[in-house]
Amino acid sequence: MTEINTELVSKLIKGQFPQWADLPIYPVANSGHDNRTFHLGNEMSVRLPSHESYAAQVEKELTWLPKLRPHLTLPIQVPVAKGNPAEGYLWPWSINRWIEGETVSLAAIKDLNQLAGDLAAFLKELQAIPASDGPPAGAHNFHRGGSLRVYHEETKTTLENLKPILDTNVFHEMWDLALQSQWTEGPVWVHGDVAIGNLLAQNGRLSGVIDFGILGTGDPACDYVMAWTFFDSESREIFLREVGCDEGTRHRARGWALWKALITYDWHDKESAAAVEAKRILDVIKGEY
Repeated sequence: MTEINTELVSKLIKGQFPQWADLPIYPVANSGHDNRTFHLGNEMSVRLPSHESYAAQVEKELTWLPKLRPHLTLPIQVPVAKGNPAEGYLWPWSINRWIEGETVSLAAIKDLNQLAGDLAAFLKELQAIPASDGPPAGAHNFHRGGSLRVYHEETKTTLENLKPILDTNVFHEMWDLALQSQWTEGPVWVHGDVAIGNLLAQNGRLSGVIDFGILGTGDPACDYVMAWTFFDSESREIFLREVGCDEGTRHRARGWALWKALITYDWHDKESAAAVEAKRILDVIKGEY
């Protein structure tokens, strides 16, 4: 496939949106994994799926984000236009309004407790939007909002792989608890990838939420993993309390965090940044349990 770079984006814009052909194009600082993102002037961005498995996200965002946006207090990305495959690039792509802000980090946030409350408030707003017509969890969003049982065999295999270097007994217990619980209420909207890379901050506060590619409807537990991946013990409890997380949902949310940390740690060289971060999260999960 054609390399996704500034030259390709320039050709796509000139060929399909000549009114914006003179605007400068350059990569964003934190582009992400599912999509490659570029600035288009000062007020727009271009997002191109990096693989066929992410291509369906474009149409989903174009369909649903304009409908969700009026119900949310914080800014979210708003699609401006849809691009078509061309210039050797094989999938649809999108142009979105640019949202100001820096990626959330410990340096960018003044108060973790405040962030916990702000993020919980956003998720409660999202969950309050009627979801009966929304896309149910499935392959299109890697089952976010669906059952963790989809990843049961993978998790069991990963735990076996890591048994020589980790105390996996406690992780087996946590995983079993996660599988024993089920969401019994109606489906709600889930972002699907609530992580610091998809959260923006200004003036020390949460200021925007981006990358809704694995948006769907179902069980909100998957949206609570930041309780273990970023928050400290105090802000974790504030966050989980403010979103109204009951004991079963807490088990499932921790299960989502555990699954991702385990497979990341297993797949990567143990000295790599990804593995080091995954091990840190596993230590947090184990310590909290």
